[in-house]
Amino acid sequence: MARTADPHRRGELLDQIIDYLAEHGLSTLSMRPLAQHLGKSTRVLTHHFADKEELLSATMERLDERHRDWLRGLPGWSGSDSVGTIIRRTWDWQTREDNQPIARLIHEIEGLAVAGKLAGHVPRLLSDRSEFVAGLLRERGVPEPEATRISTLANSAYTGLQIDFLTTGERERVEAALDQLCALVDEWVAAC
Repeated sequence: MARTADPHRRGELLDQIIDYLAEHGLSTLSMRPLAQHLGKSTRVLTHHFADKEELLSATMERLDERHRDWLRGLPGWSGSDSVGTIIRRTWDWQTREDNQPIARLIHEIEGLAVAGKLAGHVPRLLSDRSEFVAGLLRERGVPEPEATRISTLANSAYTGLQIDFLTTGERERVEAALDQLCALVDEWVAAC
């Protein structure tokens, strides 16, 4: 009789898989090298995940959960800090050297999704990103449809700036533009 997969162990395994993907990338994901890197057999992976597709779906969901928890845990998320201040804190946290592999993984996921290579696997991290930030804006008193409009624009600009920084390494130039984005967002919020 097959043993039931332990949900706690599955969560630990998913965190290890995310760390592996942050280091090695998603586009070349294969069960055997992944299992070998984790010091496990492919049998352990298939015990927790029926196949690579299920592993990918569960990993995307866990990455989304982790990322949202990290963002909500930043100082000022729940409080009176301006949205621009929160955007800047988010940037400072995401572009720290130790967090850059996760930022790169997220951008790789975006690229694979744009190329149609993640059909059925686009995580909420991408698809609900505007709604996530729009919720923060609504908590700060921004009504609809302005919350969604500001969130969409801020997310798109932020993503572009982050890709620019991760590609060029030109922190000073990119962060000057980020600071202008933060100021604009605060102006838009104040105008609502």
